[in-house]
Amino acid sequence: MLDIQITKTTSPKAKPADESKLGFGKIFTDHMFVMDYAPDKGWHDARIVPYQPFPLDPACVIFHYAQEIFEGLKAYRTADNTIQLFRPDCNGQRMQDSADRMCIPKIPVEDFVQAVKTLVEVDKDWVPHSDGASLYIRPFVFATDVGMGVHASRNYTFCVICAPSGAYYAEGIDPVRIYVEDEYIRAAPGLTGFTKCGGNYAASIKAGEMAEQQGFAQVLWLYVEEVGSMNIMFKIDGKIYTAPCTGTVLPGVTRRSIIELLKDWGYEVCEEHVAIADIMKAGHDGKLEEVFGTGTAAVVSPVKELDWKGDKVFISGGKIGELTQKLYDTLTGIQWGKLPDTKGWIVPVCKG
Repeated sequence: MLDIQITKTTSPKAKPADESKLGFGKIFTDHMFVMDYAPDKGWHDARIVPYQPFPLDPACVIFHYAQEIFEGLKAYRTADNTIQLFRPDCNGQRMQDSADRMCIPKIPVEDFVQAVKTLVEVDKDWVPHSDGASLYIRPFVFATDVGMGVHASRNYTFCVICAPSGAYYAEGIDPVRIYVEDEYIRAAPGLTGFTKCGGNYAASIKAGEMAEQQGFAQVLWLYVEEVGSMNIMFKIDGKIYTAPCTGTVLPGVTRRSIIELLKDWGYEVCEEHVAIADIMKAGHDGKLEEVFGTGTAAVVSPVKELDWKGDKVFISGGKIGELTQKLYDTLTGIQWGKLPDTKGWIVPVCKG
């Protein structure tokens, strides 16, 4: 168990007056959690301090070799003013998996969860009160050695920051158009596709910009695995298909939770690779019933159109599918305490 020292700010920021204009990741709370790693001390000096910049040397390893990892989860305020987390242990375990691949010392899952819970409790007044809004939590680790040379750093910093964020769908769930990318790739076997490291996201920006210029919301990578920064699922002829987590797909916490729900509801979930040609054919044959992305920010994001080399498939008549809506309602219901948690997924933090 961490011995977390807490130093509160003497200059608290004004809370957002209009929670309908929070956006995502634009406003940050008063404090942050910080912990350092050194070879002779391990992870040490756990502390919560006022939110502030890091002083970093220009030759710091993180700037040159991108040795870093991050996570993303949320805190929710329920109707009875309880503040709670959704499966934070899964995020802690995934951060360990990312750390192993990126040669970063692992943080024990229980320490990860304790750090998140403590920071959320200190900044509990920042957890939004409006329906659909939440406190987005960003834990991250970065290398802090100073010097050139491509090798693992010896020293690291673990930090957690929080940002009150608005409802992802301000005016209801809006199905999106997806562009199928066939030039660039997001990941390949043996690389870092299953980790949450910044390099994966940096490599996806070019294709995302190209899709946006053509009026599409996201990119579906041709090696059909993810859409933008989300996992993706296809309901074809009554069965659910999604790519397996075999090294190239990020094992999303929302993805994992949705698969559990689908199986509980009697659906057959096929975790296997499906060729884009087969998906398009299913669409033209009328068997592609629903398509949706899954992720922490949106929970589910319904897809109304796929475009591959000019060949277009339209899904669910441009509306959110019945199953997609049920999944969204169920998961958000559990997260905000509107539905009972029968799965043991909720971790209470404190009263608001």
